[in-house]
Amino acid sequence: MDYKSTLNLPKTKFSMQAGLPKREPLMQKAWQEDGIYEKLMEKNEGRPLYVLHDGPPYANGDIHLGTALNKVLKDIIVRYKNMSGFKAPYVPGWDTHGLPTELKARKKAGVENSTTISDVELRNICREFAKKYIDGQRQEFMRLGGIGDWYHPYVTLTHDYEAKQIEIFAEMASKGYIYKGLKPVYWCPSCETALAEAEIEYSEDQCDSIYVKFRVTDDKGLFTAKGADLQKTYFVIWTTTTWTIPANTAICLGPDFDYSLIKCGGEYYVMASALYKNVMEEAGKTGCEVIGEFKGKDLELMETAHPFLD
Repeated sequence: MDYKSTLNLPKTKFSMQAGLPKREPLMQKAWQEDGIYEKLMEKNEGRPLYVLHDGPPYANGDIHLGTALNKVLKDIIVRYKNMSGFKAPYVPGWDTHGLPTELKARKKAGVENSTTISDVELRNICREFAKKYIDGQRQEFMRLGGIGDWYHPYVTLTHDYEAKQIEIFAEMASKGYIYKGLKPVYWCPSCETALAEAEIEYSEDQCDSIYVKFRVTDDKGLFTAKGADLQKTYFVIWTTTTWTIPANTAICLGPDFDYSLIKCGGEYYVMASALYKNVMEEAGKTGCEVIGEFKGKDLELMETAHPFLD
């Protein structure tokens, strides 16, 4: 006997299964057609502005777990702020410049060496490659359910964006923030480009270290008060990266560390109190005398000369 018809069960038109893979795209399509993001911005008009600047992903492939997590976390923040009394617009962006995009674009176009084609051809190849993945990533990010002005993003290859960069650079230069100096960088001879630290793999190797003297030019009156001759007074630093010395323009001190002024062989050295004995022993110097002790914060803003550039 069939007892099902005798049971007084609740009835509903809702499906017993959510069917999210099919329903989510329909919901997201409805969001776009109804202009939910635009309506949210209109609703919050006049409220304090909260802007989350989108650090853009490279437009050189499909999204991965890292880029997905990045966008989801940003979406959580933007939604929370919009529900907490702020107007929090979200303008997504894409970084279309850089070596990763160029390498993948060249590989797909079958160009092994960029010198075999003109700069204009290379830029066009990279531009079309990046545009394709902007469209692809946009759909993938939207599929994650994020809200934002998806069809009005900022893209680093647009002429408006590049012009704005030059404008801001000019403003920085006019204020004296731009200067030309020496800075060692990682360089790839085959790719003919600078490399980021994340692209460098280190192998363990025994290396040499050196001690370097920086002559003090302005001691704020502290060392001379202890009887030191400023022409013969030096901060001593230690480094294993000798090739960075040409670019050294600052000496780091621990604000709460103890430092000693040591008189030795007619010269005066400033070193960490806990280490100077080992340094003098390695240097083969004897008959040294501590004539002053200071905290690192007392030595702040003193000036020195570069060991061979000044």
